[in-house]
Amino acid sequence: MSNKVPVGVLGATGAVGQKFVTLLENHPWFELTELAASDRSAGKSYEQAAAWRQYKPIPQPLKDKLVKPCEPTLDCRVVFSGLDSSVAGEIEESFARAGYIVLSNSKNHRMDDDVPLLVPEVNPEHLALIEVQRERRGWSGAIVTNPNCSVIGLVMALAPIHRAFGVKRVIVATMQALSGAGYPGPSAIDMLGNVIPFIGGAEEEKVETEPLKIMGALDGDQIRFADCRISAHTNRVFVEDGHMACVSVELERKASPDDVARVLAGFTSLPQELKLPFAPGRPVIVTGERDRPQPRLDRDAGDGMSAVVGRIRECPVFDIRFVVLSHNTIRGAAGAAILNAELMKAQGYF
Repeated sequence: MSNKVPVGVLGATGAVGQKFVTLLENHPWFELTELAASDRSAGKSYEQAAAWRQYKPIPQPLKDKLVKPCEPTLDCRVVFSGLDSSVAGEIEESFARAGYIVLSNSKNHRMDDDVPLLVPEVNPEHLALIEVQRERRGWSGAIVTNPNCSVIGLVMALAPIHRAFGVKRVIVATMQALSGAGYPGPSAIDMLGNVIPFIGGAEEEKVETEPLKIMGALDGDQIRFADCRISAHTNRVFVEDGHMACVSVELERKASPDDVARVLAGFTSLPQELKLPFAPGRPVIVTGERDRPQPRLDRDAGDGMSAVVGRIRECPVFDIRFVVLSHNTIRGAAGAAILNAELMKAQGYF
């Protein structure tokens, strides 16, 4: 018998769900045993139900596996949620109420004050909110969320800078890949030779608020948000994968570009100490090349789990400016939730 933890995927036929399926194949700790999706897909084989859009084929053992409804009767106790936000809230709560641990990629519960918004390298101590959540809500399970797909790269760069020098104000302009919109995403007619300077779903508000919770301090049974301000512009660009952000930062304590580069390049944290399977050896990779990072060349750094930072230089308005890139469907979505689960397993939450 396998010693792996049995897990399920909610929304298994969608873009994020398919990425979960791909990344969980041959995982050393987890075995994907349950696939769940909408009523439209339930009762079909996974191959029939999923309009497969990944570069790797459907894992052979899952092709004929029956897709089940998104109901808390799955034969596992850990589920990864790739559900659309239009349905995720109530479904995830029903699973947590029934005793499941839900690792959610959806936005619905990210800013709930008793739900961890987790980046394991940045705020692993926020997992203590699980006990607060269970006590308040009367749950035996739990919901743990990962951030917005553009926030995670931003915060992996900002958090070490904030700890070393203090961050007061940030202006960030994102250039977000098509895959961040799910499949099929924006029309080719809209995107070809074009940039769309708006992303719906309160995208700019997420970029402005989620980092403050992630970088905040656990104070008893609540998170004290980081005391800084962020102004965001979000843009959809004609790139397949990889979200880029141009960032200007005002610091509390002055630092040179070399100081910032040293802090970022030397940054490691608990996932690296624990040698979690999905933890990159270098969470932040600093490049000195004048025209990097680039999505095509750098998005797969650390198997898609590292953030790549380049063009670190003085800012004539604030103090420091740089460019950060991260893989939005791996580090920014499914891979992030899997790393969250690995940390929870290592710390005895399963």
